[in-house]
Amino acid sequence: MTVALSARFRRGVTLPVLLLAAWEVSARTGLADPRFLPSLKDVALTAKREIFDNGLFAELGFSLMRNIAGFWIGTVLGIALATLLALSRPADRLISPTFNGMKQISLLAWIPLISVWFGFGEQAKIVFVALAAFIPIVLNTYEGMRSAPADLIEVGRALKFTTRQRILRIHLPSAMPSIATGVHLGLIYSWLATVGAEYFLAVGPGIGGLVIAGRERFDMALVMVGVFVLGLVGFSLNRLAYALESYLLRWRPRRT
Repeated sequence: MTVALSARFRRGVTLPVLLLAAWEVSARTGLADPRFLPSLKDVALTAKREIFDNGLFAELGFSLMRNIAGFWIGTVLGIALATLLALSRPADRLISPTFNGMKQISLLAWIPLISVWFGFGEQAKIVFVALAAFIPIVLNTYEGMRSAPADLIEVGRALKFTTRQRILRIHLPSAMPSIATGVHLGLIYSWLATVGAEYFLAVGPGIGGLVIAGRERFDMALVMVGVFVLGLVGFSLNRLAYALESYLLRWRPRRT
């Protein structure tokens, strides 16, 4: 197992290391204009300056708070709506056509409406993030709820389960793999939306604001620092989503 993980790690880091080496060679030999592609040393010095002098971690904290708030709002509302649509035929017939049409709209197209309805501040950013998490969670939870085994539903009817008992003992357990997938996607999409909200709505504290500041000052090293932070956080959230999915589905037999 250790050998396999080591080999997998080496394969995973090979391309990034080669790209970083090509980047450094291009910057130092003049193949690339350092104004557009600064050296790794310049990026490292800029990162040090931002961490110790300009509060990079505080900027990251603002972004993560927006992300977490929007993600949880989207998760709770998404699971609630999907449960309603899956278990109520009138609600499904009334709401699903409209929802299926609205989900085709690009997420960025909602920014003008959100800015008009909620302003340009924190509230609007959190709403935008919540919307990004909401859609995949609704879709996956709905499919999972609808795929509950018919024989279990019949058993629930025979035992005269209440609506609450049917949801908690039949539909939610059956839908858990789909819910876990939706939560996984929602966590990833919410981080992407966090960056988009900071970039397209009013500039404020956050990693998106850091990237904008670098662009406006034509400080590509600062832009690269922001990009690196976004990538590292996105990777970490993806691993967290995998861990959360494994925890939620820990009752399933492991594949050999």
